[in-house]
Amino acid sequence: MTREENEARLAYLKNIVLNLPHKPGTYQYYDEKRKPGAEAPDQDHIIYVGKAKDLKNRVSSYFHKEVDRYKTKVLVSKIQDISYSVVNSEEDALLIENQLIKQYKPKYNVLLKDGKTYPSICITKEYYPRIFKTRKINKKYGSFYGPYSHISSMYAILEIIKKVFKPRTCRLPLTPERIEKGEFKPCLEYHIHNCGGPCIDKQSYDDYQENIRQAREVLKGNTRDLENYLREKMQDYASKLEFERAEEYKQRIIALDNFAAKSEIVSHTITDVDVFTIIDDDQKKNAYINYIHVTNGAINQSFTYEYKRKLDETDEELLNDAIPEIRERFGSTAKEIIVPFELDFKIKDADFFIPQRGDKHHLLELSEMNAKQYKFDRLKQTEKLNPEQKQTRLMKELQDKLKLPKLPYQIECFDNSNISGTDAVAGCIVYKGMKPSRKDYRKYNIKTVVGPDDYASMQEVVRRRYSRMMEEHTPLPDLIITDGGKGQMDVVREVVEDELHLQIPIAGLAKDDRHRTNELLYGFPPQVIGLKTDSELFKVLTQIQDEVHRFAITFHRDKRSKHQLHSELDDIKGIGPKTKDLLLREFRSVKRIKETDYQQLKDTLGESKATIVWNHFHPDETPSEH
Repeated sequence: MTREENEARLAYLKNIVLNLPHKPGTYQYYDEKRKPGAEAPDQDHIIYVGKAKDLKNRVSSYFHKEVDRYKTKVLVSKIQDISYSVVNSEEDALLIENQLIKQYKPKYNVLLKDGKTYPSICITKEYYPRIFKTRKINKKYGSFYGPYSHISSMYAILEIIKKVFKPRTCRLPLTPERIEKGEFKPCLEYHIHNCGGPCIDKQSYDDYQENIRQAREVLKGNTRDLENYLREKMQDYASKLEFERAEEYKQRIIALDNFAAKSEIVSHTITDVDVFTIIDDDQKKNAYINYIHVTNGAINQSFTYEYKRKLDETDEELLNDAIPEIRERFGSTAKEIIVPFELDFKIKDADFFIPQRGDKHHLLELSEMNAKQYKFDRLKQTEKLNPEQKQTRLMKELQDKLKLPKLPYQIECFDNSNISGTDAVAGCIVYKGMKPSRKDYRKYNIKTVVGPDDYASMQEVVRRRYSRMMEEHTPLPDLIITDGGKGQMDVVREVVEDELHLQIPIAGLAKDDRHRTNELLYGFPPQVIGLKTDSELFKVLTQIQDEVHRFAITFHRDKRSKHQLHSELDDIKGIGPKTKDLLLREFRSVKRIKETDYQQLKDTLGESKATIVWNHFHPDETPSEH
C-alpha cells in the first residue's frame, strides 16, 4: 500500500469515526471496503468485533497517534471499513459481542487479548464433579461451556453457580469407598457454608448431582426453565413445612433473577426471529430499514439499509420489496417476522407479527433505535461535507415552527445589563445563517433611562437600533429575539410595530427558576412553541441567548471597571498621569491631598501645579503660604 493510499484509507475511516454516536453498542472491523451501493461490507471479511460503553470514544482510541501497542497497530493497519450497532446498555453490547465472536471467529479478537485462547467453564466427569474456568479444552476430562471473550461475564456466571449450587472447589479424589472410610476432613469452604460437604457425607450424591444438573442449565442459558423448577421445589418444601429448605430455594430463585436481569437481551424462548422497522428522512425522499436477526435469544445480525424513493412509495410498499430481498441476502429462514405495522403480502413458511408489549416489542424498539441512529449519522455526514445544508435545515425548521413568511437568515437578539440602574448598558448580537456575525454586534450606553428599568432600556435600544437602520437603509432583520418572556416581547413590539411601523417577527426566550432556557415564545399574544429541549434548533437558540448575555454583561463589566478605577484627580485639568502618581505617592489618598495646605503642595509640585490643584479643591479660597 502506497503512502497516498494509506492516507486515503485513514481519512475514510476517520470520517466514519467522527459520525459514531456516544452510545453503547458493538463495532466490527473489516479488511475489505464495502462494495458500491452496499450498506455494509461482506461479513466474511470481519477481522475484529468489539463492544463499547461509548462507541465514538472507544473506536476513536484505535486511531490516536499515542497508541504504542504493536498488536493494535497491526490491527489498525488492516482495517478497511467499520460498521456498528447501537443497543440500550453495556450488558446488551457484551452479549452481542460474544455471539458475533462465536459466529464469525475474527482472527484479531484472540491476538489483541493476551495471546491465549478465550477461557471456558469446565464441569469435570468426576464422581463429585467440579466447576472451574480453564483455557485448555480436553473433552475426555469433562464438559466445556464457552468460550467467553469477556472475562467479567464468565466470572459473573461462576459467581452465581457458586452462590446458588455450591459445588466443591477442592481437588480431593472423592470416591464412595474413601468417603465411607472417613479419609477426608472438611475444609474452610464447608465451615463458611460455601460447600455442602460431600467429602464427609454431609451432602448426598443425588443432591449434589441435581445441583450440577441445574448448573448445566444455567451455563446453557436456560434460566427460565430452571427458575420454574426451583419455584416448584420451593412450594413443595413449603407444603411439607420444611421451611428452611424452602427458604434455600427461594434465595436461589432471587439470585437467578438478578443474574438473568443483567445477562439477557431477549427471552431465550425467542429462537429464530427476523425484525424489520422503517424510518423516513425529513423530505421523505429516502427510507432507512433496519434488520435484526435473533437466534437462541441473542442478536447475531443487525444492519440498516437505505432505500431511495422513486415513485413516492409508501412505507408498506418499501417493506414489501425490502423484506424478501434482505432475507434472501442473509439466507434467513425465520418463521416469524416482527414488523411495526400490517403488511398486505405473505411470505412462504413465515408469519408476520406486530408485538404490543414484552420482549418482542423490546426488539422492535431496538431495531427502530438503530434505524434512527443510522439516519442521524447519514445526516451528520452529509452536513459535515456541506455545512450550509445544516444551517439551511435549521433555518427551515425555525421558519416552519414559527410560520414565518421567509427564512430567518438574519436574527438579532437584545439584552440589558446593570446593577441597580448604575452603569446601564445593552447589547445587540446578530446571527446570519445560524452563525454569529460578530462584526455586526453593537454596544449601547443607556442614555434616557434613570434607574433600573429594563423595559424602558430595551425600548430605547430597539428604537435607536432600527431608527438608524431605516435612515441608513440597512437591511432589517428577519427575526428579533428578546432575552426574556412576554414582558420583553410586548415592549419591543410597541417600538417596532406601533412607533416605527415595521413588520418584523418577534420571538422570546424564557428561562426557568435555574436561569436555564426552557421555552420559545412567539405570536400575539405570545404562545409557547413546541420544541424539544434536546433538539439541534433549541441548542442554537440557547447559544444565541447565552451569546447576547455574555456580550452585554462583558460590556457592563468593562464599563463598571473603568468607573471604579476613576479618580477625582483625573478631573483636574492641567494635571497629567505623572503628577497624579507623584501626589498619590506623597499624600497616599485624595482625602489627604484635599486636607493639606498650599505650602506642602508647592513644595511637592511647584507653584504652578500646586495652584491648579489647590483651586480645584478650594475654589472659594485664595492660596496661602502660611
